[in-house]
Amino acid sequence: MLLLLWMIFLGSLGLFSWNKKVIPFLHSRSLQNTKNSNIGSIRSDHGGEFQNEKFSKFCEKMGILHNFFAPRTLQQNGVVERKNRSLEELTRTMLSESSLPKYFWADVISTSCYVMNKVLIRPILRKNPYELFNGRKPNINHLRVFGCSCFVLNNGKESLGKFDEKVDLGIFIGYSLTSHAYKIYNKRLMTVEESVHVVFDEVDRKSIQIPKTSAEED
Repeated sequence: MLLLLWMIFLGSLGLFSWNKKVIPFLHSRSLQNTKNSNIGSIRSDHGGEFQNEKFSKFCEKMGILHNFFAPRTLQQNGVVERKNRSLEELTRTMLSESSLPKYFWADVISTSCYVMNKVLIRPILRKNPYELFNGRKPNINHLRVFGCSCFVLNNGKESLGKFDEKVDLGIFIGYSLTSHAYKIYNKRLMTVEESVHVVFDEVDRKSIQIPKTSAEED
């Protein structure tokens, strides 16, 4: 069974919210259309986000058989637990190495997941998840050092005078999930933007300074 790491961040904790009518397995139909196959069954633990009436109705409507791991039997859920631990350790390391505040955690996990799908080799199959899913080797020439300084072109975001700077200093925080672009934290505008017009400085890390929140300082 192909293990792919799908991370969807909704809200501050990245939890699914039924009140907002967010349907779990949001990409199930797109995946089925892409691979021309149906999802026959899934397996999860007995967490409240999965074992509830609305999720049961969703599985029934989609024709998906929902199986469960035995309660308090972590060895049956070992693969998922190890992947969660790997993402957690990667996130902690990348935040420490880049000196970014903790409120970038969602971007860090998303980037970790993106990279792991393209470079992590399955021992038995000798292929990574991307290669197993798409049938071809991934192109990794676009991968950059997370948290490095970069310069993003101000291409039409605002009017420029004749002698105004054409680029803004930014910090690379990941890859776009919907287009072939990079996610950049613009230090001047203090916003996250996506762009392909980026020049990276993967050596100089002295200019990476973002004020921490009051909660982190405490």
